[in-house]
Amino acid sequence: MIYDNENLMDVPGVKGSYISGVEIKNLKKIPDERGSIYHMLRSDDEIFKDFGEIYFSKVYPDVIKGWHLHQEMILNYAVIHGMIKLVLYDDREGSVTHGNLMEIFMGEDNYILVKVPPLIWNGFKGIGNFPAIVANCASIPHSPDEILRKNPFSEDIDYNWDLKQE
Repeated sequence: MIYDNENLMDVPGVKGSYISGVEIKNLKKIPDERGSIYHMLRSDDEIFKDFGEIYFSKVYPDVIKGWHLHQEMILNYAVIHGMIKLVLYDDREGSVTHGNLMEIFMGEDNYILVKVPPLIWNGFKGIGNFPAIVANCASIPHSPDEILRKNPFSEDIDYNWDLKQE
């Protein structure tokens, strides 16, 4: 099942307010005595758009990678090891969800794919006691000319990365 629009908030581990264009898909892990297969994305999945490249990002516990915004690239994130808190912020002028912010807790305990459209600020923080490995199947090859960056503590985005005791 693909979650989008208002039903995004029905996905376990998703908090905040939905952002237009973001989609989430539950992923399968198939274990046996030899190990496990982690499914991520197929070219015939309805969530799939285009293939540009796939890369992996390792993030240490309590380290923040962000903020960044891709002007053209569609991101397809999955976490194959560890856990992260992915934070998305919609700063698109004219967007029906302008100003909305989402937190998505994903990884081994919540194995999902998150599709992030262009022009959404995003960043992630390693959570837990060991590093996380984040896979991104991007719609276009990486180009330094197409990405914008901000300090994770920028006042432009009102977000506190601290652990929340809820």
